Amino acid sequence: MLTSLNLGDGNNLGTANGKIALDCSVRTTRQGHVCISTTDFFFPLVDSPYLQGRIGAANVLSDLYAEGVGDCDFVLMLLAACRDMTDDDRNICTREMVRGFNDACIEAGTTVTGGQTVLNPWPVIGGVATTICSEGEYVKSNGAQVGDVVVLTKPLGTQVAVNVHEWRVRQTPKWTELTNRNILSKEDAEDMMHAAVSSMARLNKNGGSLMVKHHAHAGTDVTGFGILGHAQNLMDNQAAGVGMEIHTLPCIAKTAKVEQSGVLDFQLIKGYSAETSGGLMICMPEDDAVAYCKELEELDGEQSWIIGKVIADPDRKAKILADAKILEVEMEC
Repeated sequence: MLTSLNLGDGNNLGTANGKIALDCSVRTTRQGHVCISTTDFFFPLVDSPYLQGRIGAANVLSDLYAEGVGDCDFVLMLLAACRDMTDDDRNICTREMVRGFNDACIEAGTTVTGGQTVLNPWPVIGGVATTICSEGEYVKSNGAQVGDVVVLTKPLGTQVAVNVHEWRVRQTPKWTELTNRNILSKEDAEDMMHAAVSSMARLNKNGGSLMVKHHAHAGTDVTGFGILGHAQNLMDNQAAGVGMEIHTLPCIAKTAKVEQSGVLDFQLIKGYSAETSGGLMICMPEDDAVAYCKELEELDGEQSWIIGKVIADPDRKAKILADAKILEVEMEC
């Protein structure tokens, strides 16, 4: 749709054609440093405005971490207060969103230095995250090599969990079907939602900060396009003619069961279920990947997984293998 506009000037670092960036805009400054910046925002998916703000910040920062950096120099906040709420509700909701966003930024070791606020039908929060670094302090997104394995740092299934939670709260026909067929209990749905919120609210900071140390060749984060959509975007961006085979799908416990029930096709197993504040998907040598997963689990208290491999492919296709293994992930949160 936008191809004819010819956006970009060919000078973005780490992209196949130097034009529009994959996750972040990566530019060389006039002074010879590297400026990495990204923007994103988050609509309400959870009941708590505080958690909405926290997840919004984690979502913004994640693209930065996907470039292999662990530090963000500053954040600009983008805030939309809900015009349809009462004054009291709007004040409480907006304050809590900002508090959650700010707390996550403080945990990330960064600070909110400004931004923009508007009125909107929906309360929305997001921002612009920026870091300034030197060559060698980040991972370009186009260096995947044949023989690399693919690491994923968070489980899939947040869209399924959030929707099931909404069905349960509203007592919809889909929730009735799930319970009548003994697919899920109320406790299962609550555990699923708790795991999803904990995952979405967890920063990818440690995952990003370890990428250079463990010789990562390329990375992205898994969000709105689903794991296969982002895998394909990553392969399309590579300098070499490579593709990706995904052999393992780690999913929040019971989310795959909901998918397979047929109540609603989220396309989780097909790889297109949208994720919010999902994990990093990283291409790196196998020995480094094993050490990376071990060190990240020590820091975050949660597992990461080797889920696939990079293969030679002039067509640059990413695919989920027909016999891909589904892992039921019980979160430690």
